Amino acid sequence: MTLVNAMEHIIEHVFDEFKERYPLKCDCELCKTDILALTLNHIPPKYVSSDIGEVHIKSQYLNEQLKSDVIIEMTKAAQIVEQNPRHASSTQEA
Repeated sequence: MTLVNAMEHIIEHVFDEFKERYPLKCDCELCKTDILALTLNHIPPKYVSSDIGEVHIKSQYLNEQLKSDVIIEMTKAAQIVEQNPRHASSTQEA
């Protein structure tokens, strides 16, 4: 039996929509994973151990409140990452 945090899949899906509406200063993989990690750290996990459980949790994504909560946390995470990137920007040259 494998445990999966179904919120990871939901947050990744929301992130794809989010990028279309919120232009990120950097869209590198490091910044993306930092945004996803910060978002996941502020959203309660939903662990499932079966495909049926994952389908049930994903169906909750249709709940506008859950989607709104994820977008709010993702916006906060994107702002934090943009203000504190873990890599040098192209404007900061030695």
